[in-house]
Amino acid sequence: DDDDDIPQLSSQTLAALQEFYLEQQQREGMKTSQGFNQYSIGSIEEDWIRNCKLQFWYSDETASCLAKEAVLAAGKGGRIACVSAPSVYQKLKEQDGKDFSVCILEYDRRFSVYGEEFIFYDYNHPLNLPENLLPHSFDIVIADPPYLSEECLKKTAETIKYLTKGKILLCTGAIMEEQAAKHLGVKICKFIPKHSRNLANEFRCYVNYTSGLD
Repeated sequence: DDDDDIPQLSSQTLAALQEFYLEQQQREGMKTSQGFNQYSIGSIEEDWIRNCKLQFWYSDETASCLAKEAVLAAGKGGRIACVSAPSVYQKLKEQDGKDFSVCILEYDRRFSVYGEEFIFYDYNHPLNLPENLLPHSFDIVIADPPYLSEECLKKTAETIKYLTKGKILLCTGAIMEEQAAKHLGVKICKFIPKHSRNLANEFRCYVNYTSGLD
């Protein structure tokens, strides 16, 4: 039965989904009546249909903290890659920084509005990247694999290791600690990332360098 493959949403998730659509309608009304920054958090909304299986936006505080850490780790003139971490990318763009550059590798093609900084990315094909995206060309890679599975982490790790000069900032579930160490050599931080909506799984940050997240 094909219906067996259709994910069933709980009543709690459906209620949250209804709330989200109401909020989205209200935001769209504000966008048409007022100017807004295309790089601000929420200018591209969470895709709930996709995110029932994938990821959610970080809270504004968490996105700001991770963006600040990425800038410090990259250093002056540094290059930052955000792999499946759109809210951090948007927070970085809010800064309009001239001392760093950033790109976003993301499956959601809505981010193509950001032009050449957007790179379509499917973790199932971790090295299917543009030729001009040279290996080891980013001072830091911040990544949030879209699924809490070793397969997803392992494939995303291939992308991360291809891109980074060395520094890695990984955000994923606490249950992935052993796999994160295995595939990326990262250790858990004291800082606990928060999302704009409460998630059932505990999330943590992992790094392979001395960071400001401890």
